[in-house]
Amino acid sequence: MLIIGILVFGMLIGAAAQLVVGKSNAGIDWGLAFAAGVIGSFIGGLLVSLIAGDGLAFRPSGIIGSLVGAIIVTTGWSWWRRRASVNG
Repeated sequence: MLIIGILVFGMLIGAAAQLVVGKSNAGIDWGLAFAAGVIGSFIGGLLVSLIAGDGLAFRPSGIIGSLVGAIIVTTGWSWWRRRASVNG
């Protein structure tokens, strides 16, 4: 049950990140929402660890850290896809 809760939380945070970034013009990309939410949680945890002075400790973070990490992942993915489509 905990794993299902984490996955749903990740998808919701990833969807919120798409809304913040403004990528949801054509609707929410749920695959990206899932990946950005789960990966973003660990990126947010890493950033919180670095700011707190704990060093490079990967750990899941809270809501704010997860959202910040998901925004970073969503923005990076959007940039990479735009760059790939221009060059390809």
